[in-house]
Amino acid sequence: MSPRRSSRAQGGSSGSTSTRGGMSSPPASPTPPDSPDGGSDSSGSDFEETLRPQGKRGPPRGPPRGNVPKRPRRSDRASPSPTPPDPNHLFAAITSAKIAVETLVDEWLDAYKRDRESAFLELLNFIVRSCGCRGVVTPEMFRTLQNSQIIQRLTEDFAEESPEYPVSRGGRRWRRFRAGFCELLGAAVLRGRLSVVYDEFLLPALVSLLTGLADSPVRAFRHTGTLAALKVMTALVTVALGLNERRDNNQRQLEAERAKGPGRRGTERMEGLLDKQRELQEQQQEIESMMNAVFKGVFVHRYRDIVPEIRALCMEELGTWMRSYTALFLTDGHLKYIGWTLHDKQRDVRLQCVKALQALYGRRDTAAHMELFTSRFKTRLVCMVLDKEPEVAVEVVKLLTVMLDTMEDALSEDDCHSVYPVVFVSSRALAAAAGCFLYRRLLDPQRDPDRVPSRDGDNRTFFQRLLSFFMESELHEHAAYLVDSLWDCAGPRLRDWDTMGAMLLEEGLRDRQEKALVEILAASAAQATRGHPPVGRGPPRKPLARERRAQADERTRLTHALAPALPQLLAKFSADAEKAAPLLDVLRCFDLGVYCTGRMEKHLELVLAQLREVMEKHTAPVVLEAASRALHALCAPELALRARGDLLRSRMADQLADKCHRDVTDLLQAAALDEDELYSAAATLKRISVLFNAHDLTPWQLFDPCSRLLQREVDTGEVPPQVLIPAITCVHFHVLWELSHLPSADIPQEQLRGLKNRVTTVASLCQNCLTDPDPGVREQAFVVLSDLLLVFGPQLAQDGRAALAPLLLPPNAGLQSQLAAFLMDHVFQHEPSPTEDGESRIEELHQRRVLLAGFCKLIIYNVLELSAASDVFKHYGKFYGDYGDIIKETLNLTRQMDRQEWARTLLLSLKQLMTELLLQTGPEIRGDESFLEIRDLARRFSLLFSLHQLRNRQALLGLHREGIQFALQEPGEPGQPPLNLPFLEVLSEFSPRLLRPDRALLLAYLELLCQERGWPPPRAAPWPPLLTYGRSLQPQDEGGSLSSAPPSRGPSTSSAKRPRMDAPPRRSSSSPWPSSRPPSPAFTSTALRGGPRPPRRDLSSDRGLLPSSSLSRHSGMTRLSLMVEEEEEEEEAPMDEGSSEDTPERNRPHLPPQNRLRDLFDSTILGIEDS
Repeated sequence: MSPRRSSRAQGGSSGSTSTRGGMSSPPASPTPPDSPDGGSDSSGSDFEETLRPQGKRGPPRGPPRGNVPKRPRRSDRASPSPTPPDPNHLFAAITSAKIAVETLVDEWLDAYKRDRESAFLELLNFIVRSCGCRGVVTPEMFRTLQNSQIIQRLTEDFAEESPEYPVSRGGRRWRRFRAGFCELLGAAVLRGRLSVVYDEFLLPALVSLLTGLADSPVRAFRHTGTLAALKVMTALVTVALGLNERRDNNQRQLEAERAKGPGRRGTERMEGLLDKQRELQEQQQEIESMMNAVFKGVFVHRYRDIVPEIRALCMEELGTWMRSYTALFLTDGHLKYIGWTLHDKQRDVRLQCVKALQALYGRRDTAAHMELFTSRFKTRLVCMVLDKEPEVAVEVVKLLTVMLDTMEDALSEDDCHSVYPVVFVSSRALAAAAGCFLYRRLLDPQRDPDRVPSRDGDNRTFFQRLLSFFMESELHEHAAYLVDSLWDCAGPRLRDWDTMGAMLLEEGLRDRQEKALVEILAASAAQATRGHPPVGRGPPRKPLARERRAQADERTRLTHALAPALPQLLAKFSADAEKAAPLLDVLRCFDLGVYCTGRMEKHLELVLAQLREVMEKHTAPVVLEAASRALHALCAPELALRARGDLLRSRMADQLADKCHRDVTDLLQAAALDEDELYSAAATLKRISVLFNAHDLTPWQLFDPCSRLLQREVDTGEVPPQVLIPAITCVHFHVLWELSHLPSADIPQEQLRGLKNRVTTVASLCQNCLTDPDPGVREQAFVVLSDLLLVFGPQLAQDGRAALAPLLLPPNAGLQSQLAAFLMDHVFQHEPSPTEDGESRIEELHQRRVLLAGFCKLIIYNVLELSAASDVFKHYGKFYGDYGDIIKETLNLTRQMDRQEWARTLLLSLKQLMTELLLQTGPEIRGDESFLEIRDLARRFSLLFSLHQLRNRQALLGLHREGIQFALQEPGEPGQPPLNLPFLEVLSEFSPRLLRPDRALLLAYLELLCQERGWPPPRAAPWPPLLTYGRSLQPQDEGGSLSSAPPSRGPSTSSAKRPRMDAPPRRSSSSPWPSSRPPSPAFTSTALRGGPRPPRRDLSSDRGLLPSSSLSRHSGMTRLSLMVEEEEEEEEAPMDEGSSEDTPERNRPHLPPQNRLRDLFDSTILGIEDS
């Protein structure tokens, strides 16, 4: 039987129409601005006729079924086939993955040679089944119908059960199926390339049908058909390459035979070679014809498909064809598709384009054919370095790096300068790719044609170029990011400690070069010995055992290389704080045990001497902190030579303590402060405060002089800030070190009383310093005070530490007010100065975030009452950009502490903002921008109640109840609404989170309050806030529309209990609570509807929930309206709710309406205290 051509091939139209309610023709994706065929229809095809529109009711197919209902159920119409199709052997084998694909293909080829029609139908039904379609192509359909008619019949029989289909599903099983599907189609062509491929039936029929599937409006057909067609095309490319090779061999043999003399030339051999040449030529033409059909019939239309996966698939396969069959596909006519698709909006599509170009530019033979493409699309490639998707940007930078090797002159200096700044970005992968580009283009000494080999492996040249780039770029001041970017490609050069040390000891570098090289040395030492990325490049990762061994080896090698040179470097740069601090950090990267095992005691003595000299010369915090950390490392208990570090620490402490006592005495006794004495005292206290952080200096009794200074400031206010700030730090560390010295058991009471007195003294002095005129003193006092309250808070006496209960430091009301006022003045009312630069603003923002975090920790650890958080929560919307993460985390943690109190705190925040606005602007606030901000804040708060409504029910009811009382409590002028009535609009933002029965209860409660005040009901109120809030409480039906009839407030009657005739029968239980699971939505056009619903659970007897007696007249409310928001803040397991039988309604006492409505908010029922 000869293959049939489709009606499209015979001149059919290219339009496409919908065939089912849920299927429509795919619109074309956006075309690049420079595409020449931008106006063509991308959904058309050159092969298949479009599906004719199907009427709502077609003619009956088959014998009559008897009495058929006029409106059959969708489930009856979804699958017209009365019996399930026979299982497909190929589909089952590929799905199970128990049979090798080669074996499966060989068996199918044998069956094809015996009966090609049945075997082809098996392959065809395998493809159809892989689309997720349950329909079957029968022999009769195959013989009598065109391809377009077959696809239309399959579309009608699709019976979709899910929006997913086999080749689009995730999971290991379906990824394996997709790989087997592609492998089977490719193997069928490759293993039959010597026989069945040229029978003029298999390939034409298969390509024609796949082209029709690829043009289908059904996504499953279109995606699977495109995938199959492109994989067949890839196999045909391989076959064509084999034919080319065979033709070349045949041509060589033919030329060799012709070159022989007349007597030696074989006539029969010549004729055989000529026949073979003609046969190969015909086969080549046939294969190229099939490839051209697939390319023009599938690829040209589908590379702009609306589905991103199809577009990405087209680009991936096109790259494969170009790499494999360069002579045919590596042309400007094919490269233009990749160039156009570089503008695609989807990440995966752009990514496949870039990966295809990487393979083409990676070979010099293929890169030579891409000069025109490079000149046309190079600008776009360079711009994609800043792609919004980091994965795409990484591959683009790798592509540009490949172009440096194969096309040296393709990238200009301006193009390269667009890539260099990327080494400082926060993405580690992108920065590493840019670092490789930078190294290959600018830093690698081996790329210099005029280089002269040196003994240090050209590392000196590398560091000179690196210094030049770091200083001339002026993009970043922190060398750690540059080192981290270059670590993967230039790690061995950056670990050349000897060369860096020798360059620093020489005199040939300028001051800026020395500073930059010291920073590079410190960053590379930290990278080699710790492996932690810089701040912002990802969290620290725990190293593996192999990495730990490598880091230990690097630490030992670093010590041997720099231990002799470090004292000299410190001596040379000890006067420069910017160079001394990084060198002291290098000391902490040493394996300090090598000083003992390697007989380097002399170098250790020199380092300790230089360390003391640095401490005496500098007062800058960065240098003193680096020196303190280095000294702490040298005094580690596990070191054999720790006694020398302890001796240096003791000598420095003695010297500083004596000087501190003298300076403090002079300051307290002097009538006028001398500048030299003041500077000396401030420098001494700064050194002591820094040392106190890492070293125990309590034996030197520094608490008394520092506390006397603070007391003098409190009494007279004459102590300057440069002395007060380190004094506050010293007394703080003193009490913390004393707390750490307390024994775990049998604590002496005298020691406890002494520590308690010191803690109380420090807290009192810091509280007084909160009102100091200097902002630095106030901030330091706040930080110390918040830390003390946290350390000596309620958790101190927990976990078996009851003996420490006398040390607790509870904050009084005055202190809490001062802390809140300080937060308002220094965190939420800060106005940046116009003269501040960007770096100063960032530092100030960081300091304000520290202050806010300290206050929030006091709330989270129960040091302050939860209501104190209202001063923080009310600024959540206005300061979301600066402090949103801190406030959001505080909201989540405090919610877990006490949901009801947490809800009251949220309401308190809104009430405070409302009161402030009324005081500022008067009663007309509804149109004010600040009022809209309050509503927006309420909407943000309401998102925290989105899920787990049963858990939040009591808290949300309490919030609404207190909010209603607040809105109605301030009486206005006669005939005018209350002043706080606009607060009901704010409260309406929380109404969508209510359970449906609770909406009715709150509406009844609101009507009762309106009735007591002589107002009309909310639905007829003349005031918009009351009307808006009443509408927000209206129960909604299943379609989301408001119920037209308000809930009756009269007593229940017998008619109210009579079931409706057109409604489904009610359950015997009178509980109004439905199941906690919402009904499953219908996902697709053929999903079943109206199926049996899961049984409902009775929740009325749960603790804290309303009894069903008060809800019997709202029995029609049988479904929750769960509001799922995209900004849901937590993911918790749903709470299990118990169930029990309800009390029969006839046994319940009858209550008057007023008593019943008042009982709705009884504290014994809802657990809400009356205000």
